[in-house]
Order: sequence, then structure tokens, then C-alpha cells
Amino acid sequence: MINYHSHILSNGLRIVHKPMEGNVSYCGFIVNAGTRDEESDEYGMAHFVEHMLFKGTKKRRSHHIINRMEHVGGELNAYTNKEETVIYSIFLEEHFGRASELLSDLVFHSEFPQSEIEKEVEVIIDEIHSYEDSPSELIFDEFEDLVFKDSDIGHNILGDPDQLIGFDTTKAKSFVNKHYIPSNVVFFSMGKTDFKKIIYWAEKYLSDLTPSEYGGHRLTPKIISPINKADNKDTSQVHALIGGRSYPILDPKRRTLHLLNNILGGPGMNSRLNISLREKRGYVYNVDSSATAYSDTGILSIYFGCDKKNANKCIDLIHRELKKLRDTKLTTSQLAIAKKQLIGQIGVSSDNHENLALTLGKSFLYYNHINTLEETFSRIEAITSSQLQEVANEIFDENRLFSLIYN
Repeated sequence: MINYHSHILSNGLRIVHKPMEGNVSYCGFIVNAGTRDEESDEYGMAHFVEHMLFKGTKKRRSHHIINRMEHVGGELNAYTNKEETVIYSIFLEEHFGRASELLSDLVFHSEFPQSEIEKEVEVIIDEIHSYEDSPSELIFDEFEDLVFKDSDIGHNILGDPDQLIGFDTTKAKSFVNKHYIPSNVVFFSMGKTDFKKIIYWAEKYLSDLTPSEYGGHRLTPKIISPINKADNKDTSQVHALIGGRSYPILDPKRRTLHLLNNILGGPGMNSRLNISLREKRGYVYNVDSSATAYSDTGILSIYFGCDKKNANKCIDLIHRELKKLRDTKLTTSQLAIAKKQLIGQIGVSSDNHENLALTLGKSFLYYNHINTLEETFSRIEAITSSQLQEVANEIFDENRLFSLIYN
């Protein structure tokens, strides 16, 4: 079976499609612009623009946008992160033309009416306040700001209420005109629609977009000395993060770190941190680790929440597990089990078609290529114990670790 089709329009916009049987299809745009692409006077603009894309175009008002897919049982979704903004739809295959036309209109012809801006700013400010009331979520943003201190990639996605109040139509259009250009965007789709039809619709709705050279730039965060910070948030339990810089998205070592992270604190109940802190001692309800890769850097984060009397014990146990991974190679059988577990998790997650479609877009944005599951599994199988230990010594080096504690 063909893994995927791709095409580039004359204006530079890339298209990628993965054939898939079934009645449901997925399509959307991924824009190579996120929070780190904002200027200092527009923090929160990428997320704000994502919200405002649904508030009116040259030919549609907000209620027309809401109903366009809802009337045929489809969904419209969007999200913003540090480096990308994604707008996509899920629908019955017969409505592919409707979905692709609507999304093209939202992404490239939004008007950002001032009357809608004033209402949406209040919505986002309420979202910020809600977020601030959730320490288990807020701590991740503050930790990235700690690890990437004085860098654009460090500041939070939602932005600052005082700046949001000053956003207007002109500022929103300025951000979009700079970043939402064909060469900086990928259109992705998945389903049984014939690829020739997809190209036809893309040419119809997108070929009139003017090609231009992307003028954005990203500064790689400077290396800084580790910081250990404690904040009194008056929470009922301690929330803590330990971690530091890791590998960017194009670094081959990122795959080894993926396997290492899965062993340490991945989603499995048999992760080393879960066994040590929860199953053996009952100190925590939640403990996990995650590795996030960006275009030029990355971050490894270990999170736990616990009763205040157990916080130092948990920190000591985490450092003990990190030392084991640095000092002791996995045995042949341990390595084989770890690989089999990760391969199984990837195989199961690939059955979530929404996540698969979003991964398709992001992979093509950065790699211009989509790996088959077989290629992914083969690369995991090739990882050695020595490579795992090498990555553990680089990423889990005690002299490189930051910490943030809410107590």
C-alpha cells in the first residue's frame, strides 16, 4: 500500500495525503509559526490568531463558520504550540471539498473584525486565569521559561492579559501576513479521497495565493547554568519538575531519547519512576517524564505531585533512577523488552486516526517525508544499550538539570 502522496503548488505550499480506507476523512493546515515567533510586544499573538481565525473571513461571519461543518456532522479544531499552529477538520469523506474550502478560507482570508476581537480577548483572559488555577499544568510553562530563560521559546503560549487587551485587527493581520504564507504552510489530509481530487481542490482554493520569501527567524536559546527554584503557591500538595535541555527534532539521538524516556517515565505502569515512587512506596499518584523536540533544541521534563512530607524522598528516588540509567547498561533481555513495549505503543497509537493525521502534517513540515511504521520500528530495533547509556549521560547529567518546585 502507498504510504503517502505529496505535491507542491507553484506558490510553494506543500500538500501531503495518506490514503486510508473508511468513511471518515481528516484534513487541515499546519503553519510553521507559534509562540516563539512572536515579537516582544505581541506575546500570545499566535494563540490569539488561532482563536480569531474562526471569527470571520471576507465572505463568512462567525456563525457561518461554526455551522459549515457542524451541519454535516463534522468537526473543526485548532491548537497552538511553541512552533506550530494547526487548524483541521474531521468529517465524512463525501464532504472533503466542503472542508478544504472552509479551512482555506479561514487560514488565508480571515478578517479579524475588531468587534469580535474585543469579545475573544475576554475569553482568552478567562482561559489564562483558569490555567493559573491548575498548578499541575502551569508548572510546565514556568519550567520551560526557566530552562529557556531570556529566550522566545520560553514564554507561555496564552500570553499576557495586559498585552492581549492591546491587540487589534492591524496587529493580527501583520502577524498573519508575515507567517501565514504558502512556503511556510503544509496542507495535510488522510482518507480515501482520490489524490487528484485533492490537488484539484488545492489548486482551486490556494493557487491564487502570492508566493513570497519567509522573513521569520528563530534564535537558538543560549546555554545557561542550571537553576533550582522553589515557589510558594499555597497548594495542597507539592508539584515538581526536574529536567533540562535535550535534542532538536532533526537530531538522530532523539529516537534513542524516546526509548530512554519510555523506560524512565513513559505512559506504561511499569516505567521505572512509577514502580519506584508509586508502586513500591505509594508516595505519588502521578509521576511521568516527557521529551519534547523543537526545531533547534528540546526539553526533558520529569513531573510528580505528592504530599509535602514526601517531596524530598521523591526527588532523591528520581536522582537514584537517573544515576542507574547513567551508570548501568541495560541487559540484552531488558533492552529487547523495552523496544517491544515502545513498538507496541506506537502501533496502538497509530490506530488513533486523528493523532495520525496530525503527525502526518508535522512530519512533512519538518522532514518532507513520512516514515512507515516498519521504518520507525526498524530504527527502534537498531538502538543499542551503549547508545541509551550515552544519551542518559548527556541528558541526565546532574550538572545540567534544572528543578522547579511548587510548595
